[in-house]
Amino acid sequence: MTEWLIDLGNTRLKCAPLQADGRAGEGFAVPHDGQALPADWADALPPRVDAVALASVAREALRTAVLRTLAGRCGRVVRVRTEAVFDGMRIAYARPERLGVDRFLALVGAHARGPGPWLVAGVGTALTVDLLDAQGVHRGGRIAPAPALMRESLHRRAPHLPAEGGRYTAFAADTDDALASGCLGAACALVQASAVEAEALLGAPPRLLVHGGGAAALLAGLPAATAAPHLVMEGLARWAGRTRRPARSG
Repeated sequence: MTEWLIDLGNTRLKCAPLQADGRAGEGFAVPHDGQALPADWADALPPRVDAVALASVAREALRTAVLRTLAGRCGRVVRVRTEAVFDGMRIAYARPERLGVDRFLALVGAHARGPGPWLVAGVGTALTVDLLDAQGVHRGGRIAPAPALMRESLHRRAPHLPAEGGRYTAFAADTDDALASGCLGAACALVQASAVEAEALLGAPPRLLVHGGGAAALLAGLPAATAAPHLVMEGLARWAGRTRRPARSG
């Protein structure tokens, strides 16, 4: 049986096969502009796929386009949704559907790595920080603009401020470096403050995992962090391996 995992984000679509051992295999990623996917995005998939587990936080039109493409080569598609309780983990939200499925799957992936506490930081369009205690209880999280979005927002309001470029330094001597330092520094400070507050809440320091397309820049400023570039896909593989239910498209 050929099963694939698809994570459709706001700027990238990630695909990987589900291996016999329940882990995600080597896959591929396709960047997109948030409006449409490249016409050939599925060329790297096998001609025929038995099943797909699809997680999506992208706009409806993109998800529909993916489903339309899969309909010609896939036997069944299962849409992944955030669950209140899964695999011994309990979500903090009273309305679990309001927790993004990418955050949910990152928590699933962290929980599958072993007992917490875990602090999970995702760096994409937004910066998200979620706390999972040693009992698998999600204690909640935070959402802020990621550094790239901070830069883009400043550039839109003040076009003379560049939307990218510069390097991090404690006290910058030019505008490009000052922007890079301020936006990266703000993101790192939020994560570090969350770690301090998590330890005060739980009585033990959490292990910090950082994932997402913008993770590399933050990791340089978070020496205690562990890079987890495929954490959402790890969670998606865990979900697919633990969930055996009739599939539904859409």
